This record gives sequence, C-alpha cells and structure tokens, in this order.
Amino acid sequence: MLRTRLYLGLLPLLLLFIVVCAAATLLYRDLARLIDRNIRTNYRAMISCYEMREAATFMAGALSTAQRGDIITAKQAYAEQRARFQRNFFEQSVASVGTSRTPLLEKVDAAFTQLDELARVPLDRGGDFSIASLHETETSLFRTLKAVETLTQRDFADVQEASERSARLARLSINFLFFAMVGAILLSLYLSYRLARSLLQPLQVLKASAAALGEGQLDRDVPVTSADELGDLARTFNIMASKLRVYRDAMAERVTRARRTMEATLTSTPDPLFVIGRDGRHEVRNPAAETLAAAPEWGEGVPAALAEPLRQVLATGVHYLPAGYDQVVTFRIDREERHFLPRILAIGDELTGFGGAALILQDVTKFRLLDDVKSNLVSTVSHELKTPLTSLRMAVYLLLEKSFGPLTEKQHDLLETARDDSERLLRIINNLLDLSRLESGVSALHRRTVAVAALLDDMAREMKPIVEAAGQTIGVIVHPSLSTVSVDPERIRHVFINLLTNASKYSTEDGRITLYGEPAADGFIRFGVRDSGPGIPEDSLPFIFEKFYRVHGQEKKGAGLGLTIAREIVVAHGGSIACISTLGEGSDFYFLLPET
Repeated sequence: MLRTRLYLGLLPLLLLFIVVCAAATLLYRDLARLIDRNIRTNYRAMISCYEMREAATFMAGALSTAQRGDIITAKQAYAEQRARFQRNFFEQSVASVGTSRTPLLEKVDAAFTQLDELARVPLDRGGDFSIASLHETETSLFRTLKAVETLTQRDFADVQEASERSARLARLSINFLFFAMVGAILLSLYLSYRLARSLLQPLQVLKASAAALGEGQLDRDVPVTSADELGDLARTFNIMASKLRVYRDAMAERVTRARRTMEATLTSTPDPLFVIGRDGRHEVRNPAAETLAAAPEWGEGVPAALAEPLRQVLATGVHYLPAGYDQVVTFRIDREERHFLPRILAIGDELTGFGGAALILQDVTKFRLLDDVKSNLVSTVSHELKTPLTSLRMAVYLLLEKSFGPLTEKQHDLLETARDDSERLLRIINNLLDLSRLESGVSALHRRTVAVAALLDDMAREMKPIVEAAGQTIGVIVHPSLSTVSVDPERIRHVFINLLTNASKYSTEDGRITLYGEPAADGFIRFGVRDSGPGIPEDSLPFIFEKFYRVHGQEKKGAGLGLTIAREIVVAHGGSIACISTLGEGSDFYFLLPET
C-alpha cells in the first residue's frame, strides 16, 4: 500500500535519528561522568593537600609558640593540627588505594612521620629547643611540604589530563554529531529523492496520459508499476480510457449513421433547405436548394424578401413561421414561376458551438393555384347566386305583403319559411364574399385611432337589446392603462358582434357575458368575450376557426363561417385569435391587436 511505502521510506531517517540520539546520549553521559569524577576527586585531593600543607605549617608555628614558653597552648595547637593533617591524609589514602598517588602519599607519610617525631621531642621536654633540633625540624617540615607540593602537582597534572580528555571527548562528540547531521541530511535528500521519484513518476505518467486523453488520444494507457493506491489509480484510469474508447467508437458510428441519414434526408427532401451560419454563409444546401440558388434572385446572397426575417432570427433566436399566402415569396426557376412559403428556424447549441438558422422554402405553387381557383370559384359562384337570390327574396316579400292578392294560411306559412331560408342563404353568400375578399387582400383596412373604452361601450350598447331579450346580462371591463388602439372600426365591429352573438346564443337564460380589454405582452392589447355557456370540448378547440366547422352535438344552427371571418379580420390587423374553454364553465374567446 502507498501508506506502507511512505512509512518504509521514512523509517531509515527515524532509525538514524534514534541512533544519533542514543550515541549522543552515551557520549554526553560519559563526558559528564568524567568531568564530575575528575573535578570532584581532584578538587577534594587539592583541598586535602591544602589542608595538610596548612596543618604542617601550623604545627611548625606551634613549635615557635612552645619556644616562646607557652607549652600548653603549643601542645594543644600542635595536637589539633597533627589530627587535622592525619585526618586529611587518611581520606587521601583511602581514596587513592590502587592508584598512582599511593607512592607519593607514602613519601608524604614518611616526611610527616619524621617531622612529628622531631617535633614531639622538644615538646615533651618542656620547650627545650636546640639549634640542631630546630634545624632538623625545619628540614622535616620542608620535606613534608615538598612531598605535599609534589602530590598537589601530581593532582594538578591529573586535572589537566582529565581536562584534555574531556576536551577530546567533547570534540569527538561534536565531530560525531556533525558528521551524523551531514549523513542524516544526505540520507534524507537521497530518501526524499527516491520517495518523490517513486511517487511522482507514476503521477507524471498519469498526468501526461490525462492530457493526451483530453486531446482525444484515447489509445494511451498508463503502465501499472505497483500494487498500491497508485497502481489502483492507474488501473482505474485505464478502465476509464477503455470505456471512453468504446464510447468514442459507438459515438463515431452514431455520428456517421446520423450524417448519412441527414444527407439522405436532405437529398430526398423536395423543398429547398439552406443551413446558414451567423456570418450569412451557407453551411449546408440540399439538391433542391442548389437548384434554387442558381436563380438570379440568389446571385448576391439571400433575397431581400428573406434577408430581414433571417437577420431577426439570427439576432433573437425566435423562429419565423408565417402562415398566410400573403407572405409567399416567388422565384423564377426554369422559366416557370414557383411560389414558396418560407420557414426560418433558429438552430444551434452550446455543445457544437454552432449558431445559425435553417431556411426551409415550402413549395406551395400548386396549393396557391388551387387556393386561387377555389377563392375565385367561391367568389364567382357567390356573386352569381346573389343576384337571382335577391330577386327571389324580393318576390317572396311581395307575396307576403299580399300585393298580388290574398293568401291562404298554408301559403303564408310556406312563404315565411321561404323568406327565412332566403335570408339565411343570403347571409351565407355575403359571408363567403367577405371571406373571399379578405383572403385575397382585395378588401383593404381603413384604420383610425379609437378609444378602447368607447369602442367596447359601443359594442355592449349595440348588443344589449339582444342580450336582455335572451334574459342575460352584459358587462364591460377595461384596464385603466388602456387608452387608444388603431383599427378599422367596421371590421373590428364584425369581430365583436360575431363573438357577442355566439356568447349570447350559447349561454343560459340567466347567464352573464363579459366584454373586456387588458394589456398583453410585447405591446399588444387583449380583447375578449367571456360567457357562461356549456363550453367547448378540448378536441374541438383547434378547429373552431376553420371554415364550415361545427362542434359535434351542437343544437344551434349556423354556417360555420363567422369565426373564420373574425380570424381573417384579426390577422389582417396584425393580430391573432384564440379560445380558452372548459366544459360546464363557459368559454373565453379573445384576440390580440397591436397597440399602434
């Protein structure tokens, strides 16, 4: 394990430290013992020598006192100094047994014995001192002092020798510690180098492999050189690299398959498709787009009709999805005019770093022609039917007024039925003509600025008799922040009347209808009509603005054109219309109009 390697790597340093400490302890202990023993012994020896020398001198002084006639004092002093000398001599003799000091002590003893024998004779005689005895006594004193001095010099020499030994031992200790420290430093540097190398080399290899992995070189494995944590890390890294290689191969296969699928899809797509980068360069074009790009309108890039919507999509990231034929673009391809409905989708993500747009041109040439034929047919048929229908309606009215004679009750009922059906048919024809004009753009808007509150009050006032006749109530709610809106009053009136009429038609007798206006996001105003009717099934909501659509199970009669006409009017104003409904709770038909 890595922990064991670290412990083993640091163990020699620990052992060296223990050895050095033990050796230093022994050396210092011996040095301390040597100094203590020598100083203490030699100090005592030198003190004893001093005591003996002083005692011998005082013994000679006692003889001088006896010579002056004070025998008693002299004997007493002599006895004290003699005992003092012998006590110190005895201590030195005991301490010096078996040493080199023994011969010197014997000389001291001999000289002192002679001195004592010569000095005791005159003291015993009562102070009779001859010149010869004094001379001999002084000679013995000199010998005694000389022997003590020799012993002192020998002790001093021992002190010097002990000092030199202590100095040598101290130098030896210092040298040993110095070389031990140098050895410890060198050993620590060597062990640190070996330990760092054993740890850093696998990590450096792992670092290089990780860097290569980051650059996409997934085939580089890390060698496993140990069975510890570093070896486990290397094995784990190799397993990760192996999985990444498998993932890379799988992703490469998926990318290749996706690219081939995309190329096949683009090739088989009949509509032109351009993928355009942020710089306006064409990144991808399918064969239909290649053909279209050869048209004169594409000579200098994206045509002007598509340049501004493309710029907005690239700038905002919001899709451009027009729905009306009024936004169709026309190009001439192979001497034939083709109509396309553009779709511009914002594409790109953070992973690829690409940000651009996909321009899809849906070929609506056939649909445009069919729609024109259908609109022209409906307009023509409606216009042709309107004239005879008006004549029939007038004839029915004349008959009902009995201008040509009286009618029976049965005839009157049949004529009233014919009148109602002709009125209903005329309304349908008029709606079809209005719808054809709105879809073809022939019917232009006459905008003017009107007050929002006044507009809604006028609509409510116009519908009030119809609503009250049905036993219902109508209310108006206008947000205080709303002031004016730019609309074609006659066209918008048709929208409001249609929505209010439907609300009254499908609400219960005691129901309430709410006409409201409130601010919406992005500079729009939301107008709407809420009712308390039965509601609309969720599956029918997407189709209620389609032509001739009727909600299943609806008992009320109608042609299904009113909401379609309302939608076309709102779209012509630059807005949108929708419905929110819940079964059993009523419906909310609302439309958004720009403020200006």
